[in-house]
Amino acid sequence: FMQRLISYNYHGLRQWGILSADGTYIYSASDMEEIYFIPLAGTLDEFIACGEYGLLNLSEIVELEKNNHALPPIPISEVEITTPYQPKRNIFCVGKNYRAHVAEFENDATAKNPATPVFFTKATTSVIGPNESIDSHPEITSQVDYEGELAVIIGKQGCNIPEEDASQHIYGYTIINDVTARDLQKSHEQWFKGKSLDTFCPIGPTILVGHRSMSFTIHTKINQVLRQEGYTSDLIFSIPKIISILSEGITLLPGDIIATGTPQGVGMGLNPPAFLQKGDVVEITIDPIGTLKNIVK
Repeated sequence: FMQRLISYNYHGLRQWGILSADGTYIYSASDMEEIYFIPLAGTLDEFIACGEYGLLNLSEIVELEKNNHALPPIPISEVEITTPYQPKRNIFCVGKNYRAHVAEFENDATAKNPATPVFFTKATTSVIGPNESIDSHPEITSQVDYEGELAVIIGKQGCNIPEEDASQHIYGYTIINDVTARDLQKSHEQWFKGKSLDTFCPIGPTILVGHRSMSFTIHTKINQVLRQEGYTSDLIFSIPKIISILSEGITLLPGDIIATGTPQGVGMGLNPPAFLQKGDVVEITIDPIGTLKNIVK
């Protein structure tokens, strides 16, 4: 059971549903409930909170639909895709989690890998959806940078989670652009401020559920030019290890997001550095989640 869940505005209402395999149609959750009399939830936030129970109901509907073909498909061209859901607390992030990015971040090819994960957070007020604009905040920064990342969504509450049990706590995956004001990141030393300006956390376009352990490839393009290509198999700290260490003494809740780090190729690491400018188009693609596209304003 692998599905891509998506939230969107359609006919003035915010809704959620399943994206078709070819990415051209959406099947709305409200239509699923109405036709098959199987309860889901009004929003994707609420559906994630339902955990395994919700996914089992959704799976049952998908199986019924295979034979009945009763759901009216909504062309994706007719909807406005929104952020999948609104995280309720700070978004957990891992810094310096790809070897080559450590070297470019430190501007030192011999820089050592971190001994433990570097954790920080982004404010939930920084979240925007696909196709929304990233504010360049020219009044306070001149060094806005992109970071394409795979994000893990927690589906089951847990604290002190053993590494071997971590996959049971994964609900699904999405894409995050960990937009960063490098000058603020540097001047404040602690990274929170430079990572949390309004619009600095694009998320989407879908949530991939049903695959608890798989490898992903991250491609980030700026104005159609490939800047980042990374493989989650190259993570310094694996996703189960990240979940286990983060949960030591901290309760993780359903809907919590963990951004797992960015590969080499950020603007700061280029020679000369190439920060985002007004009008730049940022596209982060992770198959089969989709492409997260935003324009800088």
